[in-house]
Amino acid sequence: MRPARSPTTLRAPTPRLSTQPPCYIPVPSRPTEGISTVNKKTGIRAQQADQTRARILKAAVKVFTRDGYSGGRVESISREAESNDRMLYYYFGSKERLFICVLEHTYEQFNKAESKLKLNLEDPLQALQDMVAFVWNYYVKHPEFVAILSIENLHKGQHAQQSGELRRLSGEAVGVLRPIIEAGQAKGIFRQDLDIKHVYLMIASLCYFYNSNQHTLSSFLGEPLAEKRQQQDWLAFISDLVVRGVMRLP
Repeated sequence: MRPARSPTTLRAPTPRLSTQPPCYIPVPSRPTEGISTVNKKTGIRAQQADQTRARILKAAVKVFTRDGYSGGRVESISREAESNDRMLYYYFGSKERLFICVLEHTYEQFNKAESKLKLNLEDPLQALQDMVAFVWNYYVKHPEFVAILSIENLHKGQHAQQSGELRRLSGEAVGVLRPIIEAGQAKGIFRQDLDIKHVYLMIASLCYFYNSNQHTLSSFLGEPLAEKRQQQDWLAFISDLVVRGVMRLP
């Protein structure tokens, strides 16, 4: 058994913003006092450009979620963003590139929310259950995330393969889980032969499948899976399932 590290409250790592333009949408900042008029004008123009890109990206998430990649028309996105096609092509280059940015953006938002988690490594079991609950609740509250992932899987991941950011973003997600598993192993609670990626896949699949298929499954099973009671029952079930999957056998 490896010596236990001093357990602390785990705060998920702060996600690094993408450095790959044009997907990176910086937070607008106000010009400081004392700078020249020319610099102020330049700063204002840059801020306006950032805001335009952000509006287009937000509109693209909405349109692609509603209409899919093939049905999501550039004109619809421009209209939703209160912009025009020329601006969309200027900032993103193409519809395909815009969808790649949408894909990266949805993962980035997930990681930002995850970075706010505070998980107590003194109690690895509870920390793992809290992690499962976070993933589940995020999927429930953000159907656009589930929809974008489903659309990309329908297209066999062709856009994800063109992204240089998704590997980094997925690595951050696994990185949050790793200290929990290692803390449980150090305490002799979790199995020593666990593959972190397998645990991650178990959590992600149990949360994703229910949400991505709840409409057809509701008809098939005759149960209203979108109801809160059904969702809470499933969360309790999968939380127990994940814990049982990682626990060391007596």
